[in-house]
Amino acid sequence: MTEALWTALVDPNRRALLDVLRRQASAVGELVDALGMSQPMASKHLRVLRDAGLVLVQVQAQRRIYSINAARLAELDAWIAPYRHLWNDRLDALGAHLDAHPGAHPDPKET
Repeated sequence: MTEALWTALVDPNRRALLDVLRRQASAVGELVDALGMSQPMASKHLRVLRDAGLVLVQVQAQRRIYSINAARLAELDAWIAPYRHLWNDRLDALGAHLDAHPGAHPDPKET
């Protein structure tokens, strides 16, 4: 994974832009309205996302329509997969332990 990818993902504003784009491709103005950020700020963050390969841009007349680059996210998912496997194994072990010892752990809803 590249430094640009991690730099792009660390910022909460850029993650918010990705969340909106996950639902639908959008023009800058639509992203500004959805997130309540200024147009220059949105454009700055979109440039970082584009440089990291996380978003694609399609020009339609005077508008630029941004969308998620699924291929780039698939690369990220492939990199994370071994770590996800470790996490799932630990959760499975915890579940097995709790199933084997049901009275040993209080129900957090009852405290």
